Amino acid sequence: MQPVDAIGWAASLILLATLLRQVYVQWRDRSTAGVSSWLFVGQCAANAGFALYSALIGNAVFVFTNVALLATALTGQWIYRRNRAREAAADGARR
Repeated sequence: MQPVDAIGWAASLILLATLLRQVYVQWRDRSTAGVSSWLFVGQCAANAGFALYSALIGNAVFVFTNVALLATALTGQWIYRRNRAREAAADGARR
């Protein structure tokens, strides 16, 4: 591995760790406070495009990173929708 690749892999892991932490907190708190569904929609679209672009230019670091980010965004969207449904059910039960 080239030193420049090590920088790319390290940056990739840092970014993934921060996003995974955010998705975990959203899952743990079972809340949508401060989170928009459009965040995940935009992230999915961007990461799918970047993954395709990275594959076409043959950059393994960015292919891995963007596929992993796409998976994180899909998971985040699923958790967001689950939490919204729970919040709506709780609001309906209070009425």
